[in-house]
Amino acid sequence: MANESASMPGLNTFLLVLAAIFPVVNPPGSALIFLGLTQGATPEIRRILARRIALNSFFVLVCSLLLGALILQFYGISIPILRVAGGFIVAVTGWRLLNEGSREYIEAPTGEVSQSEILSLAFYPLTLPLTTGPGTIAVVISLGLSKGSYTHPIDEIIFVIACLLAVTVIALSIFYCFRYAERVQRLLGQAGTDIAVRLFAFILFCLGVQILWSGGSELLSSVIHDALPAASAIAK
Repeated sequence: MANESASMPGLNTFLLVLAAIFPVVNPPGSALIFLGLTQGATPEIRRILARRIALNSFFVLVCSLLLGALILQFYGISIPILRVAGGFIVAVTGWRLLNEGSREYIEAPTGEVSQSEILSLAFYPLTLPLTTGPGTIAVVISLGLSKGSYTHPIDEIIFVIACLLAVTVIALSIFYCFRYAERVQRLLGQAGTDIAVRLFAFILFCLGVQILWSGGSELLSSVIHDALPAASAIAK
C-alpha cells in the first residue's frame, strides 16, 4: 500500500490540494451569496460575472500558490498574521451577510452597465473577499510553502502541476455553480434563497472565526515559546 501511494505522488497532491481549498472556497455556498448580491442583474450579466469571477479566482489562487510566500517574505508578514487578518475579514463579511441576507444587492439594469463596471464588480467584492478571500489565500500560501520541502526538481514540478490542476478544477466549479445559480433560486424561491444565503453566511462567519483562531493560536504559541527561555534565564 505504501509503494502504491508513493507511485502516485501527483494524484495524492491533487486530491490533498483540492480537499484543502474546496471547503474554504465553497462554490455552491458562494453561488447563493452571489445570487443575493446580484438580484438586480440580468441573466446575461450574471453569466459574464460568473466567467469573470472564475478567471479572477484562478489567477488569485495561482499567484497565491506560486508567489505568495515570496510576497510575504518581502514584506515580512508571517502566515499566522495572514490567517488572523484573513479570518477577521472573512468573519466580518459573514456577519454582515448574515444580518443583511439578500437585501443588499448590486443594481444592474439592462443596458445601463458598461463592460468596465462589470469587470470592477467581478473582482471586488465578488472575487475578493466573497469567493477567494483572505482565508483561501492563507490556505493556498500555506500549501505553496510546502513546495520547498522537495529535494528533487522533478518532485517539485509534479507538485506544482498537481496544484495547478486542482486550482483549475476549483475555478471550473466556481464558474458552473455561479453560472447555474439561478436554477437554484427558481427552485428555492425568494424566501428559500434568503434562508440559504443566511445559512451559508453563518458558515462563512464560522469559517472566519476558525481561521482567526488558528492564526491566533500559532501567535500565542510562538509568544509562549519565546518567553520560556527568558523566564528560565531570570529564574537562574
